[in-house]
Amino acid sequence: MSGALLELRGLHVVYPGVPDVHAVDGLDFELRRGECVGLLGESGSGKSSLARALLGLLPEARVDGTILLEGRDLSGLDETGWRALRWRRIALGFQSATALNPVLRVVDQVAEPLCIHLGAGRAAALERAEAALAAIGLDPTAARRFPGELSGGQRRLALLATAAICEPDVLVLDEPTTGLDPATRERVVDFLASLIRRGESAIVILGHDVEIVSHLADRVAILYRGWLAEIGPAAAVLDDPRHPYTRGLLGARPTLATIKELRGIRGRPPLPGERAPGCPFQPRCTQALPECEVGRPSLVEAWPRETPERRVGCVRGGVVELLRARGLRKEYRSRGGLRVQAVDSVSLDVVESEVVGVVGSTGAGKSTLALLLTGLLRPDAGSVTFEGRDLSRPDALRAARRRLQLVFQDPFDALSQRLSIGDVVREPLDVQGRLDSAAARDSEVRRALDAVRLPSDDAFLGRRTHELSGGELQRVALARALVLEPKLLVLDEPVAMLDPSEQAELLHLLKALQVDRGMAMVLISHDLATILRVSDRVVVLDQGRLVEEASGTALLVTPRHPATRVLLAAAGRDAIFPDAVSEPTGSLRGPAVPDPSPQEVVR
Repeated sequence: MSGALLELRGLHVVYPGVPDVHAVDGLDFELRRGECVGLLGESGSGKSSLARALLGLLPEARVDGTILLEGRDLSGLDETGWRALRWRRIALGFQSATALNPVLRVVDQVAEPLCIHLGAGRAAALERAEAALAAIGLDPTAARRFPGELSGGQRRLALLATAAICEPDVLVLDEPTTGLDPATRERVVDFLASLIRRGESAIVILGHDVEIVSHLADRVAILYRGWLAEIGPAAAVLDDPRHPYTRGLLGARPTLATIKELRGIRGRPPLPGERAPGCPFQPRCTQALPECEVGRPSLVEAWPRETPERRVGCVRGGVVELLRARGLRKEYRSRGGLRVQAVDSVSLDVVESEVVGVVGSTGAGKSTLALLLTGLLRPDAGSVTFEGRDLSRPDALRAARRRLQLVFQDPFDALSQRLSIGDVVREPLDVQGRLDSAAARDSEVRRALDAVRLPSDDAFLGRRTHELSGGELQRVALARALVLEPKLLVLDEPVAMLDPSEQAELLHLLKALQVDRGMAMVLISHDLATILRVSDRVVVLDQGRLVEEASGTALLVTPRHPATRVLLAAAGRDAIFPDAVSEPTGSLRGPAVPDPSPQEVVR
């Protein structure tokens, strides 16, 4: 790209072996002067190999492709050529403190690049090294010690000062904050921020520390097995990830404000010698198509196309939308002529593998919304599309029945007492005509019961619903929904009738099934504490209207709508934030307020 300080074109780093290990696999990337870019990825994604390739420090590997520094091709440099560039033009902050020489004082090691690469005198170099170490938080006494006399955090600070001492054009930092305490991490952030403000160096931060990247980076790139999965402005990528891998990676990180239960990405990363012919993430992806198995996906504009610089390596344009509801309205009329607006102008989106919590008081319209979203109730106005098909069309609704399932609020009412447990779970397979033989359907029934941790022997299959406890019956209802392997599961108050122990077990089970099967879920409840533990995003209903939408953390810390504050107070938020100003905890069924427009909904 014209004007780039550093540009990589089709960079490959291959470690020879049986089989070869492709640590960096066809990477295209550019870095502008004065810019800070964060490269995030799991362990083994090729970050350290990339860092060393940029400085010609991989004699044991085969490095192919093009590395351009201000238009100069570095690919064919010999060791003499690389030495002329290291530290002066490109410097590396190593991940491991073993890079320090144990028999030289720290200040001498920081001063050494000044003498070798810039020709500085010893006295001047030592003076400048002490100033650099002091700026990053190491006092003169610590600076004059040997590496073995310092703590691990102090040694990492010394490595960072060494990398930055020559003020290189490109500063590459490999896991600069790993193993540091919060106070030391803060000093590192301040030090790097001062370098960025000066605008003299472009900085590449490689690692998995999302917090430091969010503080410093202008752009973020996501690496998966040496392949670029997503790149874009830092705030856009970190707040609204579009690639399925990015979404899983960022969703698995804990923060101080983390509320929901953390889960890793489903499946396992490929072994070092494994190299998929198609998309590297395809074996773990929940939205993979057959074409994902053929050829590496190029970087395309992310969907929805709101930020021009957003690019994802996905044939589907990133995380796809499963369900879209727009302007849903439903009114009930009693025999006496009384009208109740159960759902009023509600719009809602659900994307691949997302868990959306819907919370509200009794009578807020939650169960009606569940029926509308699954096509079991026709709206008076508005539309619902699932996987791009309008559910108001009978053919689209029939096609969606297997992929879109509802677990009703009351399993005692929803499940027939005349059928055995085996017949209850098997019935959706019979209705949908799935599987050709009775034996195959029986096998699917047993597999569904195993998945929800219920017995699958003949004795249990022959029992009736009235012979089971509430917790067991709720699991049977869940198995009935799962037997069709749906893509979206809507659950209406799934734990409301259970004791706390059974609630915890079922919630853990739901989250594990959601991750393992790659389902999206809409989880409906009046209990905001339960919703916050499971959901990626929460919407609040009040008198049939969607009045607030945010992440669980945002709702807990900064609730904005009175209805949300009442629900949080009922869930015990005031005990966590005793100084918080709450609205009066009266009934949510107060006087009607003007209908909010989509722009007025608190998000």
